[in-house]
Amino acid sequence: MEFVLYEQKGSVAVITISREKALNALNSNVLKELDSVLDGVNLEEVRCLILTGAGEKSFVAGADIGEMSSLTKAEGEAFGKIGNDVFRKLEMFPIPVIAAINGFALGGGCEIAMSCDIRICSDNAVFGQPEVGLGITPGFGGTQRLPRIVGVGMAKQMIYAGRNIKADEALRIGLVNAVYTLEELMPNAEKLAQTIAKNAPIAVRNCKEAINKGLDVDMDQAIIIEEKLFGNCFESYDQKEGMAAFLEKRKVEAFLNR
Repeated sequence: MEFVLYEQKGSVAVITISREKALNALNSNVLKELDSVLDGVNLEEVRCLILTGAGEKSFVAGADIGEMSSLTKAEGEAFGKIGNDVFRKLEMFPIPVIAAINGFALGGGCEIAMSCDIRICSDNAVFGQPEVGLGITPGFGGTQRLPRIVGVGMAKQMIYAGRNIKADEALRIGLVNAVYTLEELMPNAEKLAQTIAKNAPIAVRNCKEAINKGLDVDMDQAIIIEEKLFGNCFESYDQKEGMAAFLEKRKVEAFLNR
């Protein structure tokens, strides 16, 4: 891999978009590499992912404008599909994904962050969907995920005006869960990932699936999705060990992902 790095640390793995000279901007090669890296994650061992960018200035500054500038209508739509397919794979990935946003998260950078389950950022982070200033719309899910996360009114204001916001405002409107100094960002991301990884993996995966699928249907259907995934946890080793440990007033010896 030239632009996407992968490092596994026990039950946590870190994916780093590494195109630092271009502020980690997304082009076709980066998207293809990210897709391949996700396909290669060992889900028997890895229980939580962290996604971040290389360097101290940028998480992902956006899609590569140089690559996009000469696209035809058909090519533009096809490029949007490439990004959307990868981001949707990330969003629906079986295990939780934490975005550790270390600087600029603009355009495609904001969109890939929104495809993650949890977003935390450094205090130098900047978010935005500035596409209208380039004569285009957000193309990797920004018009769909931003309203679902921060509300329709705030999303429309950000997208229509193409206005960037800083970390403190991103926290205020609920776009991120927490803000840290740059030095504290990755240690806190890893701490959160380890906390998630220590819990029963089948249960965590089922929680993610229930939330993601439930948000796309009405409440009556959503409750049925939850019931099935709730029931799916039973008869597993992890369920039996977790409940036995509670009843016996002891700590869980180990969740074995089975």
